[in-house]
Amino acid sequence: MSEVAWEVPFRMRIDACYFGPPQGAAEAAHSARRAKLNGLWFPETGHDPFLAVLMASQAEPELEVGTGIAVAFARSPMTLAQTSWDLAGLTRGKFYLGLGSQVKAHIVRRFSMPWGKPIDQMRDMIGAVRAIWAAFESGDRLNYTSEYYQLSLLTPFFSPEKHAYGKIPVGIAAVGPKMTELAGEVADFIAYHTFTTKQYLDTVTLPAVQAGLAKSGRPPQALERVGSLFVITGDAERKRKMELAVRNQIAFYASTPAYQPVLESVGHGPLHTQLHQMSRQGQWTEMGALIPDEVLDAFSLTADPPDLAQAIRSRFADYYDRVLIQISPEDLLALGQS
Repeated sequence: MSEVAWEVPFRMRIDACYFGPPQGAAEAAHSARRAKLNGLWFPETGHDPFLAVLMASQAEPELEVGTGIAVAFARSPMTLAQTSWDLAGLTRGKFYLGLGSQVKAHIVRRFSMPWGKPIDQMRDMIGAVRAIWAAFESGDRLNYTSEYYQLSLLTPFFSPEKHAYGKIPVGIAAVGPKMTELAGEVADFIAYHTFTTKQYLDTVTLPAVQAGLAKSGRPPQALERVGSLFVITGDAERKRKMELAVRNQIAFYASTPAYQPVLESVGHGPLHTQLHQMSRQGQWTEMGALIPDEVLDAFSLTADPPDLAQAIRSRFADYYDRVLIQISPEDLLALGQS
């Protein structure tokens, strides 16, 4: 039996993702604790992430939990603030609110919500949510006015009870330089996209983060850096299956126009055009075969289970404070038992 040591020194914490329905979140949380992970994150894909957060936290109260991410513009500031306030209390301060903007097509056509200028709207959303939390905490009149949100009514009947966990960490998922700069300016943590490379981090992401921190006058330690990572590990058969899945996922992201600059960071910008055309034709299953090995290596990390945690630290210690591995906690637990 090989032992996987997830407890990485020098601050870095290692977390996992859960992609399934809320009914399985409790078992995922148990697996995460048995695997000695620090936290569990829930994306907004086919299910509401807040429900899974609740189920996981009730099953494992010591586990840190977060949305990775929840779609900000699909909700109002008040609904986000109320849900997060309750989850912060229920988890005794172990809840992280990770927000993402999504893209216009999803906001307008999937959620039927208005689409504005995403950087400005995200700034206003976070400001509005924090203003609501401050009103919950103080009992003072709610009065927040911005380009996108006007909040001026909060009677005692509609205010929740106070609790000791009102400082809720708010994070922004960012790829482009403008949203990244906003995260450096106003967020408690930044959630780096899985579809990134060290080259892109060095040339685009880190300068934007530093610009945002400088704009707000905050020190670097004011912003927690949460990285997301494709990994390929396990025995030969597991690695083969993981590699295929990772190639397909990289191809999916690489077909998106907004992510072309990330491909360009490793000298493969033209690959986007072909993948984008194939995606428009519905050729999803064929796209992964176009990902060359050097692109696979740039966007993922391959290591044997006993070496995986140290390999993550060696590659990303200067970039991330915590790493969210794109593997389910059950699979991570199984790696240590193989």
